[in-house]
Amino acid sequence: MLQNPKFLQSSPQLLHSPTVAAHNLAVSQCFPVLKQLKLSRRGLAICGNASLLLLLGSQALGPLYPSKAHAEENPPDNNNQQQENVSTPTPNCSNKLPTKRAFLDISIDGEPAGRIVVGLYGNDVPAGAGRFSSIVSGAAGISYRRKDFIKIMPNYVQHGGLRSYGVDAELAKRSGSNLAIENLREEWERIYDKCAGVKNLAGTVSIIVRDPSKPPPKLKLVARKGKLEIDEEEIGTEPNGTEFTIAIKDSPELDASALVVGEVLEGMEVVNKIGQVKTVQENTGSPYFRVAKLIGDKRAVVAERGFNRPYSKVVIANCGLMD
Repeated sequence: MLQNPKFLQSSPQLLHSPTVAAHNLAVSQCFPVLKQLKLSRRGLAICGNASLLLLLGSQALGPLYPSKAHAEENPPDNNNQQQENVSTPTPNCSNKLPTKRAFLDISIDGEPAGRIVVGLYGNDVPAGAGRFSSIVSGAAGISYRRKDFIKIMPNYVQHGGLRSYGVDAELAKRSGSNLAIENLREEWERIYDKCAGVKNLAGTVSIIVRDPSKPPPKLKLVARKGKLEIDEEEIGTEPNGTEFTIAIKDSPELDASALVVGEVLEGMEVVNKIGQVKTVQENTGSPYFRVAKLIGDKRAVVAERGFNRPYSKVVIANCGLMD
């Protein structure tokens, strides 16, 4: 009988439960009686039942209100939470600052459509920005003037650039301009490996430096000086580093072929106007086209070049540097 007060006094967990006040009230009512050893059966039963109910209630609420000792045994792992919140830093290649400004005056079917101002990343891609500025300014002996856009896609528009033969090639040769594309490819490889994510974001201007769909060289046997030798025959032609694109939307499909050299600073509405020009629809789903493509029919190649070409004549009427 005398062990009940000791049990009630030695429960440390009850001191931290929400039933402390009720428990102390029951003890204060029963303990003086127990101390004087003048307790009837009825009073003993009432005090015992009340203490039992309070004890069960404190155990049931224990998980909701853990004791201080239990909290010290399981401290929160703040280090893991901090490690989860701190993300792994990735190289950010979007914070590029333009060093030069170039303008492109656009006309559609002979009507002025507006001016596009392009900021060139001279510090980040010196070879690509130098190539674009030399052609825009005419310093290379050739220019984008009176050259038209040849492809309009949902995500970007593509300019035809300069031809590697004929008058353009002759003018570049006379001026001594070096239109080699090797340095542009090296710069593209460096940027492609360094920067993660999409490179050709909306509003960026890029030079096409490679054709990822070009098949590998074809091996063939040729006779030279009475001996058979294995020679490589190039299939198709590589870009000459003068075609450029302007992204209307984010264009990850261009990352494998185009080097970002700048961004549109003004005149994005003109780019959107070019993107709304009607074009020749693709017909790659036609069974006749598939068969002709499979057997290597040249007519299929010519037809494929005409896909997505604008019906209207979209031309750079004038261009140059502003700085």
